[in-house]
Amino acid sequence: MKLLRTTACALAAVAPLALHADDAARFDLAGPKISVRVTRGGKTLPISQVPNLMTGDKLWVKANLPPTQSNHLLLIVAFLRGTTNEPPDKWFTKIETWDKKSAEGTTVEVPEGAEQALLFIAPETGGDFETLRSAVKGKPGQFIRADSDLNQASFEQQRTDRYLAAMKNVPANDPKAVQERSAKLASTLALKPNADCYKQPVEQQLNCLTVTSAPLILSDGHGQTVAEALSTGPSSDFVNAASATQAAGAGVYSAYVGAVVDLVHLVSTLHTAQYQYIPALSFPDAETLNLKLNSPPSFVNPKSVMVVGLPAIQKAVPPPLHAHAANQVACLLQPNLTLLLDGAPLVYSTSYAHDLMLHLNRTGAPTDLPLKPDAFEGGLVVVKDDGGRKPLNDIKLNATASEPSKAEAKPAAATDLTVTGTVRGLWGFDSFDGPTLTLQQVDGKNWKVVGNTQVIAGQESHLSLQGNGTACIQKIALTTGKDKDVDVSFKPAEGDRGKDTLDLNVPAKQTKAGDYSLVVQQFGAPTPDKVPLVAYAGDIRLEAVTIHAGDKIATLTGDGVNNIASVQIADQAFTPAASGNTDKLLNLEGKAGVSPKDGTEATAKLKDGRTMPVKVSLAAARPTLTLLSMKATPLQGEGTIPVTLSGKDQIALQGTLNFVIQTRDAFDHAEKIEVATVNGAAKTMLSLADAHLVLQDDHTAIATIEPLKAFGPSAFGKLQMRPVAGDGTTGEWAPLGTLVRVPQITAIQCTPAPTNTCKLDGKSLFLVQSFSGDKEFSKPADVPTGFSDASFTAPAPADGTTLYLKLRDDPASVASITLPTPMPKPAAAPEAAVPVPPPTPAPAAPETPASATPAPAVPQTPAPVTPVPAPADKSAAPANP
Repeated sequence: MKLLRTTACALAAVAPLALHADDAARFDLAGPKISVRVTRGGKTLPISQVPNLMTGDKLWVKANLPPTQSNHLLLIVAFLRGTTNEPPDKWFTKIETWDKKSAEGTTVEVPEGAEQALLFIAPETGGDFETLRSAVKGKPGQFIRADSDLNQASFEQQRTDRYLAAMKNVPANDPKAVQERSAKLASTLALKPNADCYKQPVEQQLNCLTVTSAPLILSDGHGQTVAEALSTGPSSDFVNAASATQAAGAGVYSAYVGAVVDLVHLVSTLHTAQYQYIPALSFPDAETLNLKLNSPPSFVNPKSVMVVGLPAIQKAVPPPLHAHAANQVACLLQPNLTLLLDGAPLVYSTSYAHDLMLHLNRTGAPTDLPLKPDAFEGGLVVVKDDGGRKPLNDIKLNATASEPSKAEAKPAAATDLTVTGTVRGLWGFDSFDGPTLTLQQVDGKNWKVVGNTQVIAGQESHLSLQGNGTACIQKIALTTGKDKDVDVSFKPAEGDRGKDTLDLNVPAKQTKAGDYSLVVQQFGAPTPDKVPLVAYAGDIRLEAVTIHAGDKIATLTGDGVNNIASVQIADQAFTPAASGNTDKLLNLEGKAGVSPKDGTEATAKLKDGRTMPVKVSLAAARPTLTLLSMKATPLQGEGTIPVTLSGKDQIALQGTLNFVIQTRDAFDHAEKIEVATVNGAAKTMLSLADAHLVLQDDHTAIATIEPLKAFGPSAFGKLQMRPVAGDGTTGEWAPLGTLVRVPQITAIQCTPAPTNTCKLDGKSLFLVQSFSGDKEFSKPADVPTGFSDASFTAPAPADGTTLYLKLRDDPASVASITLPTPMPKPAAAPEAAVPVPPPTPAPAAPETPASATPAPAVPQTPAPVTPVPAPADKSAAPANP
């Protein structure tokens, strides 16, 4: 024994091997499984539901080793009684796990005076049990400290693991959900996630929170008290060290890596020549202790002894649950009711709290609702039965003063707005009462916006909504009844106002000036309530409304002009135009022209109902013009067959356009004519300077334009024109015609019946929508979208002369092509033979043999194919007939 002690002291003096912090703290090796049940007062619970042991408790212990286990493991249950009081030998129970007697488990009773309990798992060697018992008895204080820290480390690891597992269920691509869920989990589990994770890209935030930096552990006091084992006071060193440890960023457990490394060093200093002690963190699941190790066990000297902390031997310390917020009110009408409670992370990370109920304190009608801790939801969740939980104001119970159980059915406080409910349950073997909460059981009423705050359009607005019971509000939205509803965020007001008042946050960019309603939807209510609300335009400064004399178009300038509903100019109401408006410029349209005096005032009516004066700026009359005539001449390409346009206002892109306009006032030489497609995709400007305009007299001008050069090959659609004065003032648009693109047909070859088709050769055949042999398009041949070939087969003309087509640019009009050479008419069918009377019989002649061969039939010649070439060049020799 003297030699053993000398060796132990020598080994203790040797500095332990250096450990990387993250390696020492990573308990990721699976250890053996130990089954433990605790019996007290005739009731048995699995170890996962036992937060504390008491004198007289009976521990049933069994090692769950695989059938293939070859190394014999010794299981030792040890009890201690303080740092300076050596425990007696009988407080150490040896369980030989390979012995058949231990297959059914071993029962060990907690002795009188015991204060701590430990479990050792060691390889079988000669004198193993006595050596281990001597080591523990020799340094009981060190093992007591290890027991406390092991329990505390297991608690903290369970909290962290619960956080990590829950966060993995959050969509990584939803940053709002990641942050909200992380905050809720951190609140219920008393953790402090790494805020730097939210500074990373969205797709990396969840990974950062769950892998690279575990949440920082916050001390809540309850876990330390539950793990308390030292007679001198709470063992808070572990959590204090963990809370002060900077995150190493190197592993899942880096938040409290320093404290865990201290635990590892503490246990590793407990060694002898035969044994080296290693810590094992326990993760209870029902009656099984799942052990996690930070280093692999050794079965050669020094052999590894796993040290497992059992619950402290002390009185039960019930969870100090409290409401998440002051004046908190929960809604019993909410289908998925969660009571937001904080203060006891072990309720959410362990199974110590069980058989929880919400007891409703109602005179004559107590009701118990089962509860389940849910860290993901942030509180205790009301568990539904298979039939679904009914609103409490629908539950009828029997109660009278004389015979409470046989009274008439009567709604229990159905008119009361709120009742109170107390959380009750079991903490291990002991019952406890949690906080008493206020619960709303009927819908809120009498909603109104209070205070002097107004909703200002385009600005974030904060309102106060007051009502009789605000806890059952499911959703609040801002609506006009026409546009899409805008969600409004809300929360209980601070202080005592939170009982009946909500603070609302109305988004800024989604509101315009005008009449609105706050739609208040409550849980269980079939229809929402509506609260009238007006959104006022803010920061509006009107500069002027400018109008040309006699015009029905005006322009309003200033700040916030998009909040204007109309402007009264003279006797006309001008309303906003559909396009071209900004926050500083509003185009207005009236039904008739007006000529107000310059400098007078017009009246602007805001969308919120208010009115504001605005100065009138009268400008000279805008230029006007009248279209007198228009002539479009298609350009006939060399060697092409003409396409005849039937629309009176059609203008061929490949051609020349001439039109004559007349102005009201003398034509100013600086004035121009703008010609453009209605969609504005193509436009050009005509002027006297570029010779596209030629004056006939002071009021009349002749315009000439080649559309292909002016607009390009992709221009088509409705054309319009307007005058542009020398100072840039524009007149009104006037229609000019429809611009169409025409294909170039170079040859047509038609085949009569039975084919009855024509093959067309040329360019840009894709500009045709369909061909037909008759004007009614009874059997059209459509040109498919994407067609780009130089040939197309169309039906032959019904009259043999005219082929009809619809252009893609103007399919409402029918164009035509006249064949240079008409198709030959089909040959007439041969007339039927007229019967000839038989001749007078001649003298008898020799009979013709019956086998005589009849005369052969005359073969019919097929109709010839008629080619229809394009008109020949004038210089070419005439074709042969």
